[in-house]
Amino acid sequence: MTDALVSAENPYPVLGWLRRSPCAKALAQLAGRAEPLTHELLDALPQGTTTRHVRSLLVVAGVLPERNEHLARLERWVTHTLPALPGHQAIVIRPFAEWHVVRDARRRAVRDRYSNGAASGDINDIQAAIRFLTWLDEYEQQLGSLNQEEFDYWLTSYPTQRVAIDSFIRWTTTRRLTGPLELPKRGRTFAVNFQTANEYDQQLRRCLNDTTLPREVRIVGALVRLYALPVTKITEITTDRFHQDDTGSYLTIDRHPVLLPPRLGQLIKDQIAQPRTTTRMSRALDESSPYLLPGNFPHRPRNPRGVGNLLNHHGLPVLSARNTAMIEAVTTLPPIVIADLFGLHPATAEAWARYANASWTQYLAARM
Repeated sequence: MTDALVSAENPYPVLGWLRRSPCAKALAQLAGRAEPLTHELLDALPQGTTTRHVRSLLVVAGVLPERNEHLARLERWVTHTLPALPGHQAIVIRPFAEWHVVRDARRRAVRDRYSNGAASGDINDIQAAIRFLTWLDEYEQQLGSLNQEEFDYWLTSYPTQRVAIDSFIRWTTTRRLTGPLELPKRGRTFAVNFQTANEYDQQLRRCLNDTTLPREVRIVGALVRLYALPVTKITEITTDRFHQDDTGSYLTIDRHPVLLPPRLGQLIKDQIAQPRTTTRMSRALDESSPYLLPGNFPHRPRNPRGVGNLLNHHGLPVLSARNTAMIEAVTTLPPIVIADLFGLHPATAEAWARYANASWTQYLAARM
């Protein structure tokens, strides 16, 4: 870490950071401890902004190895939560959490498919299982003797838990911890929030041509409207997925190089050459972030929620634009191509295609 600080091209941000930053104080305290600096040592500290920033700095400096922080967040939450459970609940929740949820999360992280949203969903699934077992305790019911009528009563009482409890019930049924229980099938719901063709075209032109908009807003807004990409996927785009040759500018999306409009290609090229400035210490230690949209923490991307709020602030809504882009895509390309290009399950792409064929005419007639 000392070498990284000394080797910074501009020493003045480093000196200011050492004098005033709480991260510098936290680093000094860690350096004074006898045990070596590890991720596990930082995991034992309160997980606030200072700890997250210190961890990022240590990773960038090469003191700590890189890891999937979303997976680490799930593992840390499980480690802290399970010991507080009553013994009879822990006997069930521990194997579900560790051998089903966490193990699957690790497999997805190896394939670089584990995001912050995935971690939140997995934590929610485990919390739903804990709430369900607590409800059984309150009604003096046993998991093994639970019948369909009692389970339906719980679903009726807690309708917002319907999706979250699905994973746990399937797991208990497969392992015969419960009898056969059925979750009521939900009909496939499709988006109802769309843009008119005029709105869609005007906003895409703004993204490509309006120089008063922040560059990041223009890039994200255009990628949403051209390729129906979710903001969570856009923030994970790294700069090495962009390249140019004699035929144009390309961005690799889910293993597929996609030809970009010239103006969007130039915007991305400018963003890579001169990204949004983060904290002064981040600039001193992390001159070349791997992400197209670098965040406030060194070597990390921008927060998807903040990016979505920024687009909404500039009058570029995400959901309706993405839905409209999806409809535009499935009416011009085969579903299997859409699945590969947009990172969808093939069945989802097929369902979108059927939906578009059935309703696009009516949608245009109603909106024009």
